[in-house]
Amino acid sequence: MKSKLTKYLIEFSNVSLTRPVSDKVRLLEIIAVALTGIGKFIFMDHLNWRLPFVVFAIVAWSLYMYYRYRKDVYVLKDWGFRLDNFKSVFKLMLPFTIVSVLSFLVIGYVQGTLNLSWHIIPLLITYPIWGTVQQFLTIGLVAGNLSTFKSVKFHKLTVVVLTAVLFSLVHYPSNWLMIGTFILALYYAYIYLKSKNLYVLGILHGWLGALFYYTVVNQDPFADVFLKFIN
Repeated sequence: MKSKLTKYLIEFSNVSLTRPVSDKVRLLEIIAVALTGIGKFIFMDHLNWRLPFVVFAIVAWSLYMYYRYRKDVYVLKDWGFRLDNFKSVFKLMLPFTIVSVLSFLVIGYVQGTLNLSWHIIPLLITYPIWGTVQQFLTIGLVAGNLSTFKSVKFHKLTVVVLTAVLFSLVHYPSNWLMIGTFILALYYAYIYLKSKNLYVLGILHGWLGALFYYTVVNQDPFADVFLKFIN
């Protein structure tokens, strides 16, 4: 009886309480995400305005979230900004996270690219913020909207693969980042469609991303982004 009640509560907590959203709004959100991705290539990769672009993207999308929240107080929870299932989703993510960390260390050791300096500490603190925004855009808006289109019905596997491909392409031209983000997005999109929680995905994305740079990619984002403004 207790297990049935628990299952019912979990299923009920995943029911959308938001006002109906048209396919037009869903499509516009996906287009806006794509434009943000294009902006990444222009401002981060070409112009090397990494920090200004990240700050602008966080502020702009935060304003949009506030706008949608003012119109519908349930939209944040529906997107996955929730704490009620944080523990259960974290447990689902833990095996993948452990395997990922061990894989990073092994690949870094084999490549000779392990560079675990103190620079990683500020990234472990700040990168989850940007990681949560990325998860909101890619997983929350792209996977979430594709899976709930009314005029076109996408199979869940199609949604997961399309989301992973998009997230991978945004990290072009780094081969390691494209491979890593594709695998990450496959699992993240699957978990999201099963149990929405962007906090867990964003925090773990930030931690795994920071570690990935200092073990596999052999880059120092802290020096590239922050130290150039200090020096």
